[in-house]
Amino acid sequence: MKPDPTSVPAARAALRVFRGLPPPALRGPCALAIGNFDGVHRGHQAMLARVRRAADTHGLIPTVMTFEPHPREFFARLHNRPELAPTRIAALRDELCALAQAGMRHVVVERFDSRLAGMPAQEFIDRLLVQGLHARWLLVGDDFRFGARRTGDIDLLRANAARGGFVVESLDSVTDHGQRISSSAIRAALAAGDLDRAAELLGRRYSVSGHVIHGQKLGRTLGFPTLNLRIPHRNPALSGIFVVQVQGLAARPLAGVASLGVRPTVDDSGRVLLEVHLLDFSGDAYGKLVQVEFLKKLRDEEKFVDLPTLTAAIDEDARQARAYFAASHLGQIDLATSATDRI
Repeated sequence: MKPDPTSVPAARAALRVFRGLPPPALRGPCALAIGNFDGVHRGHQAMLARVRRAADTHGLIPTVMTFEPHPREFFARLHNRPELAPTRIAALRDELCALAQAGMRHVVVERFDSRLAGMPAQEFIDRLLVQGLHARWLLVGDDFRFGARRTGDIDLLRANAARGGFVVESLDSVTDHGQRISSSAIRAALAAGDLDRAAELLGRRYSVSGHVIHGQKLGRTLGFPTLNLRIPHRNPALSGIFVVQVQGLAARPLAGVASLGVRPTVDDSGRVLLEVHLLDFSGDAYGKLVQVEFLKKLRDEEKFVDLPTLTAAIDEDARQARAYFAASHLGQIDLATSATDRI
């Protein structure tokens, strides 16, 4: 399959993204990490750093194989148990950008479907790792399982290493204050609105990026115009009303207040949207790629009885956001952009 060059920003064009195995002409000996890299947290980052070092040492291509959708999401749909699907920390775009920043050059996004779910573990090794990716150095987590009925493990990989021409290494769990750093721990922190803990586990503030799209213009009618970003999945790990800062529209971050959720007062479709009201900002941002960083949760999303009640709640949210920026060390963030800063 041809690489998908549009999956990451042009600044990261060195990263090649493949939907499925790379075409034969683009396959080369690689140092490979396999896993679900939702969030690309500090544990993932330690794993990717080892891959990069091995690639540099042995002259290999630093490569990641990941899966879309998440295997647990696939099985939840298969068994009609949506409550078993994990919430999503990051959209694929943000995951790919983080992998590029970690020094990966190839990312293989394998579609997790019934074919892959039923593939015997030995075939997974022979067809995907050896023939499809030319893996020469392989790193997996200490709990890695693969193949039909999860029968494959690190022992099977090691048993095939000599015949397949690769070396296998494992990575012990990375911990923080005695807690294993994992996507599950980050999901729990985000669900609790604990953005500081999520940032500790991620190694950066939690953020969402995307292109600004046209919305219903209701916010403008209410006196609170918003930037709208589409969330590609229906089950985000975070929801509610937040103090945020926005990168990508000015030289400095812009202060704002955001709603991430399904907007129950004005929309019954269940579609997830991120709406950001920038404090004291005016300008056309449609089509621009922005990054929204979440700083503090103000409240849960709720359904209001009418639009005046909703407007009053938004006004209070904006007041609290202004107070947050006035009291915090983030005072350098633009609360009132100059004409030269406006887009």
